[in-house]
Parts: sequence; C-alpha cells; structure tokens
Amino acid sequence: MRLAMGQFISLDGVVQAPGHPDEDTDGGFAHGGWSHPFFDPEVMGGALAEWQTNTEALLFGRRTWQTMAAAWPARAGDPFADHMNSVTKYVVSSTLNEDDLLTWNNTTRIPGEQALDQIKKLRDAEGRELVLMGSASLTQTLLAEGLVDELRLMILPVLLGGGKRIYPTDGHLRTFELVSTVVSGTGVHVCTYRPKAGT
Repeated sequence: MRLAMGQFISLDGVVQAPGHPDEDTDGGFAHGGWSHPFFDPEVMGGALAEWQTNTEALLFGRRTWQTMAAAWPARAGDPFADHMNSVTKYVVSSTLNEDDLLTWNNTTRIPGEQALDQIKKLRDAEGRELVLMGSASLTQTLLAEGLVDELRLMILPVLLGGGKRIYPTDGHLRTFELVSTVVSGTGVHVCTYRPKAGT
C-alpha cells in the first residue's frame, strides 16, 4: 500500500487542532477549530471524497484516533462518515487497550515500540492506500524515515503563531514534486506532493 498523508495546515506550518476548539490544547494552543471558516464543500469536500476512494486503511496516532473515535460513530448515514466508520483503522499507541478499541469498529492497535516495523509491513502489503490523518508527531517521524509516499496538504490562508508541526527538524534536505493543485474559493490551496526520486 502507498502511504499517503493528509493534513489541514496553516501558512506557518501548524496542524494542531484544525477541527474543534477542545481538540488539542497542548502548549496552551487557543485556536482550535481554525479550519472551519475556510472550508469549501466543493473543492475541499471534493478532494476528500476523491482521496477516500483510494483508501484501503487509515492510520492514526493515539490522540487523533481518540478524537475521531469520539466523533464519527455518531454520524452514521453520511457517505463520508460511513466510510470512516467501516474502513480498516490502525492506531499507534502504547496506552490504549483492547476495550478502548471497541469504541470505533475495525480498529487495530500498533504498539508504540513496534510502530516503524509494523507500518513498514503495512506499506509493503498489497492494497490501495494507507492514509495517515492528523497525528502530528507520528507524521513527523514517518516523514523523517522516508516512509510517506504522498503529501496531501490543504494549505489554509491563516497564520497561527505557534502550535504542532509535522516537518522534520533534522537538517536533512528532502525534495518533493508537485503532482496537482487547486485553489478553493476561500483561498485554500489543495496540493498533492510526492517525494522526488533520488532525494
């Protein structure tokens, strides 16, 4: 499976808590839900629906999984929600137990200490796409390890002044090529990048 990463991201590279005010207040982050004023159902919703069609399984870090698990099961009946609820899901966690996983069906836990090995095995398996959503620290690790095959960024026209970011800070040069881009009426750039061969 190809490993694709999807993120709502600000102009200053912040991905923390785009969906809800209380989603993630770590570090005193006070701008939760910042993506909502910019959401364009036609362009952004269309991109999400297109990406969904190629999804074999979803991958999350613990915090993002818990946020999603608290929200999506109650939204059954909408095609996107039904997909989120029915698709195979993997969560990287050293603290969740089997009973916790029952809150969102079709979820399998990947122990934190086994994360890289298990994700490499999933990436090497047959299938369409393993899609990583949110999960800033996990995303940063996988980018640093060169395991992300595609970056899907919804770049929103806002500066948040601080918060969690996904890009490695190890000083290593990584080059990507732009595969596609479209701009929404709200000024959001929906961009797809892939690692450039040989970098």
